[in-house]
Amino acid sequence: MMGDMRLRVARRRMVHEQLERHGIHDPRVLEAMGKVARHEFVDDVFASRAYGPNALPIGGGQTISHPRIVALMSQSLALRGTERVLEIGTGSGYQTAVLSLLASEVWSLERIPALAERAAARLRALGITNVHLRVDAGLGWEDQAPFDGILASAAAPEVPGRLLAQLAPGGRLVLPVGRGTRQNLLVLQRRGEDVTTRNLGPCRFVPMLGPPSGRARPEPGTAAGQDGTYPV
Repeated sequence: MMGDMRLRVARRRMVHEQLERHGIHDPRVLEAMGKVARHEFVDDVFASRAYGPNALPIGGGQTISHPRIVALMSQSLALRGTERVLEIGTGSGYQTAVLSLLASEVWSLERIPALAERAAARLRALGITNVHLRVDAGLGWEDQAPFDGILASAAAPEVPGRLLAQLAPGGRLVLPVGRGTRQNLLVLQRRGEDVTTRNLGPCRFVPMLGPPSGRARPEPGTAAGQDGTYPV
């Protein structure tokens, strides 16, 4: 019980010291970040560090992003609760869980089957029911487009046209763009036939890749359906 109390206190401190003091002002984002237990999305060995100002490994060469980056990307989508959102890169499911509190429905893609299965299990355990999660290394979920918001948690060398094509009028695409250490976090918004771009500054994400070892479907015997979608 005392451990749970310490984690709750650490989460409140994270919201105040890492988010409110550093430009995160959307009250819905602050509330969501205060509700989602980040320690539930990392291995037990990292639980004591879950609310620190750092990214943490989650396996498969991937990480759970710095809390401020999660909040900044979420805030940049400017969600009000009625939107349909696409997420590229489920990872641990932490960003997914935050988005589930901010949007009406979330469609999330993860290229690594083991990560997708763990994320789906975590989301189910938390009672989250408005997320659709699929093992897929592609750029989008075209039969569900257009989306009011698209968030990518891996860096593309340039803005993918296929993602822009799935963006609804007025919708926003938030993603890191660049190679290696030269990346910037961009917010693109569709305005009629035009797309505006805002640069939120330098960032560091893993690169956007194709399927691991040429495969992007779960192994037989996992909880995924025939189309690679996990029940959440």
